Amino acid sequence: MVILNNHIKQGTNRVAPHATSQGLEMEWQEYTIGSVRLLIGDCRKILPLLPPDSVQCCVTSPPYWGLRDYEHPEQLGSEESPQTYVDNLVEVFREVRRVLRPEGTLWLNIGDAYARNGGTGVCGPNAKVGNTRKLIQKRNCKVPDCWGLKDRDLLGMPWRVAFALQADGWILRSHITWVKKAAMPESVKNRPTRVTEDVFLFAKQPQYYYNNEAVREPSGANLRNFWVLGPEPNEAGHPAAFPKELVRRCILLGSRPGDVVLDPFSGSGTTGIVAVELQRSAILIELNAQYAEQSAERLRRGVQPSLLL
Repeated sequence: MVILNNHIKQGTNRVAPHATSQGLEMEWQEYTIGSVRLLIGDCRKILPLLPPDSVQCCVTSPPYWGLRDYEHPEQLGSEESPQTYVDNLVEVFREVRRVLRPEGTLWLNIGDAYARNGGTGVCGPNAKVGNTRKLIQKRNCKVPDCWGLKDRDLLGMPWRVAFALQADGWILRSHITWVKKAAMPESVKNRPTRVTEDVFLFAKQPQYYYNNEAVREPSGANLRNFWVLGPEPNEAGHPAAFPKELVRRCILLGSRPGDVVLDPFSGSGTTGIVAVELQRSAILIELNAQYAEQSAERLRRGVQPSLLL
């Protein structure tokens, strides 16, 4: 196993060759900014080169199936079949499990969508959003031929991914409902408007690190699995950045100061920003070079670490 290059000066970047376990050589651009390493490339190719048992906590939100086009031929979420999407995520998180310490945890945020035969809307797999291309709209305007899906079926994607990861060896410890105070509007009249997403807590082994004193309810009681989080200003330049408070809770509950936090679908770099604020290190992997550049710029602008009492 080859360990990624650690000899990059703070705030600089370069393209460097790396040998794979098969003896082949691949290249990607990487930044080191303070305690954050930002690797630009396909996480399915980069994760196998990370050393085992080297990360304490993974906090991530992969691209949702059929929702947005991130303008890269190797992107996840644009698969023809949702089953292929699930299979690809299982492959990614199998490598995440390998690089986690024995007491490490995975915090996974993932959204759902509907099966449709034609039509478009303001959200979901047929959404009229700025970075959804006609190719993805066309592909997802036909009900997928799997899972017995019918027109207008809710895919149940978060739980399908969760059960697939469970079957692959992960221990599914908790399901958290993230309630959005300001959710995206939906012009539906035949079902309730969706205002929630799912966050799953997975463990590598039965005994794992979880600091139940790090985040408590306002009453002082143990934290519940129902998180009501308000909107945050989106200055990241990414269409699907998840809130810092969600990431903050996961990192505080699943790691200690000085630990390494991983996000294989870095997007806007929120996980890295919060990790630095909480005095952790971070490894971020992002496929889209434009989003990676924006993340690097956010990190260069500086983050003030929190004073942990």
